[in-house]
This record gives sequence, C-alpha cells and structure tokens, in this order.
Amino acid sequence: MSKLMMRTMDLRGKTMSRAQLLAAMPRADMGTREASAQVQPILDQVREHGAAALRDLEEKFDHVRPHDLRVPASAMQEALRQLDPKVRSAIEESVTRIRKVCTTQVPKPMATDLAPGARVSERWIPIERVGLYVPGGKALYPSSVIMNVVPAQVAGVDSLAVATPPASGDPHGLPAAIILATCAILGVDEVYAVGGAQAVAMFAYGARGSEPQDGEILCDPVDKITGPGNIFVATAKQMVSGMVGIDAVAGPTEIAILADGQANPDWVAADLIGQAEHDELAGSVLITDSQELAQGVQEALGRRVPRTEHADRVRTSLGGNQSGIILTDGIDQSIDVANAYAAEHLEVQTADPDAVIDRIRNAGAIFRGPYSPVPLGDYMSGSNHVLPTGGTARFDVALGVHTFMKPVEVIEYDEEGLKPIAATINDFAVSEDLPAHGECILSRFLDDPYNKADLEANEEKAGLL
Repeated sequence: MSKLMMRTMDLRGKTMSRAQLLAAMPRADMGTREASAQVQPILDQVREHGAAALRDLEEKFDHVRPHDLRVPASAMQEALRQLDPKVRSAIEESVTRIRKVCTTQVPKPMATDLAPGARVSERWIPIERVGLYVPGGKALYPSSVIMNVVPAQVAGVDSLAVATPPASGDPHGLPAAIILATCAILGVDEVYAVGGAQAVAMFAYGARGSEPQDGEILCDPVDKITGPGNIFVATAKQMVSGMVGIDAVAGPTEIAILADGQANPDWVAADLIGQAEHDELAGSVLITDSQELAQGVQEALGRRVPRTEHADRVRTSLGGNQSGIILTDGIDQSIDVANAYAAEHLEVQTADPDAVIDRIRNAGAIFRGPYSPVPLGDYMSGSNHVLPTGGTARFDVALGVHTFMKPVEVIEYDEEGLKPIAATINDFAVSEDLPAHGECILSRFLDDPYNKADLEANEEKAGLL
C-alpha cells in the first residue's frame, strides 16, 4: 500500500466549542508579520523615488530592468496577434460569461419614504480609479485579468490600471504575452511591468517618471487595489489599506470538499490535486463522515499524484499542515466543520446537496455536485474566482461588481418632513450632551434656540410640540 499523502483529523465522538473548532481547522501560516519588515522599505523607496525605485526593485526581484515600465500599446497588440486562436476563443468565452453574470449583479438605487417630505435614497457610485494586480510566479493568470477587469468595467470604473510582473526571461522586461493579449481583448491600455509589493506601492502612492519614456508622471495613485498575490503582495496591501481601499488580504488558495459515502473517490482526489497544484502552501481539505471514502481518496491520490506534472508541488501541499482529511460523525458535524473552515472554494458532493447548501453559512463560493468542480469557476462558470481565503469567508465575499462601487445615501427632508421631529431630535442631542446639534435643527423653526428658559414655550408656539 502506498504511503498516505494526507493526514487525518478524526473528530468523531468529539464535542467541541466554537472556539475549539475554529482553532482546529487546518491553515497555512500567512507570515504577514515577518513579511512586513521586508515590505516597508519597498513601500518607502517607491513613495520617495517613483519609477527609479521601481526599476531598481524589478532588477532585484525579477532579475530584469524594464525599459518600459508602462507597457507600450504596440506590445499588447503584438501579443494579441500572436495569441493561439483556440486560447483566444477560450478567453473570449470566459469574458462573455462573467460579463453576463456581472451585468445582473449591478445594484439598483433605492428610496424609502418615511413620511411626507421625508425620504432617504441610496445611489451606487463607481470607484473612480482602480489598480488591478495580476500575479506571476508558478503559473500565468490571464483568468485573473478577466476576473478583476470585467466587474470593474461593468461597475463603470472610469480608470483601470493593471500591474503584473515581467515574464521570466523576457529580455525587455515585458509581462507574459498571454496577460498582455488578455488586456488587449478587454480594452485595457494602462498596463505596468511591475510586480510584487512595489506594484502595490505604485498604485497606492503613484509614481513620478525617471526616464523620458515614463513621462513626468508614470502612474497616478488609485482609490482601490484588487487582485491576489504572494505573501509580499498581501502584506503590502494590508499595510497601505486605509490610504487606499483593498479587496482583501489574500492568503494561499484552498479547497474543502464536503462529501459523503456516495462521492466518487477518484473525482474527489482529482479535485484535491487540482487545488494543490497552485502552491506548496495551498490547502486541500476533505470533510466526510465516510471512512470508506477517506480510504478510497487516499488510494486514489497514491495512483494519481505521481502522474500529474507538478507532482512534487502537489505532494508538499497535500502533506502540509494546511491540508487533511477530517472525519466526522455525520452530515451535521460535517456542515459544522465546513462552516468553521469557511473555505475559499467549497465543493458539496453529497446525496442531497441542496439540503447541505441551505445550511452553509461560510464559503467564498459553493460548487454544487460532482459536475461543478473548482476549475470550472476558475475559468468558465461566469462566477468570480477572486475569493476570500484563510477563513475570512466568515465575513468577507467574492470579488464582484459591488467591489468597485460604493453606496451613498442621499437624505431629502423638506420643512414638512423635518418639523414633526425637530423637538425630538433636540431632546436626543441634549441627552448626548451635544446641544449645538439640537440648536442646528431648531434654528430652522425658532428665532432663538439658545434661550433655554423659554425653549419649551417657543417650541410649542412654533408648532414643534
């Protein structure tokens, strides 16, 4: 028998408090505290020296000194011209599907009439300028370009900028051709060959030019930064949050599969492997009440992992503390575990998936049934694959049109609406020891709201009582 690839956590017969259950969940160590010491100098350099620092940092970390930090339009059009027609068709189909879903996500304005002359309405306003980060590293992610750009475009964002690292081995320091081609398909013309924490700094602070091709200003600061990245990107986003908005501090990717004994162990194993392929720190978790399924999945992993291209990476991921098989007493406990884990991606492969999904409170995205595996969402489902990680799905949500819009309330009271509650507002303000708040309201109806001795009589005379 092959060596077991995933550790087993046996929760059967255990009664755990909420705190104990949350603490028991397998997690990758984000390490943002350690990374912050390395990221802060990068932020400072870019803030002070702009494009000159960006070139120095790209040379240091990506081993190339880009001539053009802002990618020329001609390079993007050339990348599009050389794109494999089959790949272009796949990209365009993905764009079509997510654009259709995003169009239905656009929030509608609302208005509430509380009384005659008293209305509160709400407008949804697009964010003015957004910086979208697309990672490089162990894989290429044209899909992340799509997942960030399309909802921003549908939201009506005026200005979109994309940053992505130079491609390994590109002598000119240009990003991967497939990334540039995808930007061209989407009509994004502001693309920077800048990766890592320095890209986050460029978006947050802006960057002045240092060479003639940069212009006086290489990049204007943005209002919000979105997109996944490595630990240094995540840490940099966390550190500039507050100066700019961010979507989330994304950690390593993860999958949880909630399955019972009817699930196909080979398919479950394939889905765990698919997620483990991303990164050695990727989390792959099976939650099941079936010992037989757990054993079958371990055996299937033994057969399948050696045959996949990134087998070493997959073994490391599946064998890490962030991965494992969690055995439960039954479907109720499985659901409790799934809600505690709050997976970025949650597959439900059970006899009655709808009954399970109805009880799931915490997940970035839910994939229902055996024919909705996670890679469907990565590329072509129409959903967004930028999702909350590390248990943050307990309070955070997927990237979407709403990420790039902000609700703003409009308060519309006329004299008829304000007068009946003016004295009541004053009473409330006085109770908080903020009398000028009340005087502000009363000034609309009284000549002298500061005369406290005759205030009640004056309120009554003015028809406020």
